[in-house]
Amino acid sequence: MRNRPYIPLLIFALFFFLINGYAFSALSLVLSTAILSWLWIIPATIFLVFSYSMIRLSVNGPTNLFKISAHALLIYFVSALVFVLAIMLTDIYRLAITIVKYFIDGNFSYPARPITGVYLGALLSFLIIIAFIYGIFRGKYAYRIIKHTLYFDDLPAAFDGFKLVQISDVHAGSLKNPKAVQKGIDLINDQHADLFVFTGDLVNNKAEEIKPYIEHFSKIRAPFGQFSVLGNHDYGDYIKWESDLIKRQNLQHLKNYHAEIGFRLLLDEHVTLEKNGQKLALVGIENWGLGFGERGDLNKALQGTTTEEFKILLSHDPSHWEAQVKSHPSKIQLTLAGHTHGMQFGFEAFGLKWSPVQFRYKHWAGIKEKNHRILNVNRGFGFIGFSGRVGIWPEITLIELRKR
Repeated sequence: MRNRPYIPLLIFALFFFLINGYAFSALSLVLSTAILSWLWIIPATIFLVFSYSMIRLSVNGPTNLFKISAHALLIYFVSALVFVLAIMLTDIYRLAITIVKYFIDGNFSYPARPITGVYLGALLSFLIIIAFIYGIFRGKYAYRIIKHTLYFDDLPAAFDGFKLVQISDVHAGSLKNPKAVQKGIDLINDQHADLFVFTGDLVNNKAEEIKPYIEHFSKIRAPFGQFSVLGNHDYGDYIKWESDLIKRQNLQHLKNYHAEIGFRLLLDEHVTLEKNGQKLALVGIENWGLGFGERGDLNKALQGTTTEEFKILLSHDPSHWEAQVKSHPSKIQLTLAGHTHGMQFGFEAFGLKWSPVQFRYKHWAGIKEKNHRILNVNRGFGFIGFSGRVGIWPEITLIELRKR
């Protein structure tokens, strides 16, 4: 049985209610004490229901009550935090003005909190709530085509203009809308790429989760084939199994489903793609990620390739590229990864890119180059945990290889 999370809940409760206390102190400028007293019911109820369902996880597993309360808590907490940050900026400004005036005329006079700060915070909080509602109902299926043209000195001339489509992190156990998923698959096929690759996490935990979507994903076809690797969730490490045998059988079933879909699963191995007599190596390894299982054997997968050979590596976790690939003696020109989802929450616009996941991963989305080797991190096709996406949309990557 899992340890009940009393201590983490108590710590979070302290932080949660301190934030609410600060927010309500600002709201007292525009609302009466009686109204504020009633409003306290909202955060208190959300937190208590979430806490109850969280403690019952060890008995009931994730229930609808837990999922609803967790989403309500997330939306409320983020919107309250944004409100508090807006108020905090005005309070810092007030403090700065007070200090300056004190040193100039020796008079300590703390100015009143401006009501405009409250209105600004309320507006930002409202926009955050709207963004979360959109992300839950529409954003998680709002597939985007992200295009990259990548140039290489050592690309075989026959592959100049070669196109590949990458998706990652389907997380079929979270998908609930087959029609929306089919639109994403139609977008994949509409790219008319030469090659299709999938970089892991087909399911959340159990192989059976992909069964309702086998027919959909089996429609993906590319002239040079469809290839895949496993991600950390595919091994079933995050739930309790009746026995190790059943867990191993689940993994075997998942491998069989890859084949049924039409994906050639690469398990620490490589295949050779040939065009007009020239070749490149497509390499795929089992999941290797810092903190998420270091199963993959890159050296084994590269056996039979040469240093000069052009290589594309499928490796689910981008931390593998940082730890091994970018400095590996056998040059791997292009690595394709996923895993991060961009945390399904963030901001990408006007040349700016931010997500909380950047505190965990050096590179969490898009293209990165080091030592003349390129990494692309796909933002994910599906979602897990938070049943939505805000600012970080589901991605279908189209990459064109060009010879420099």
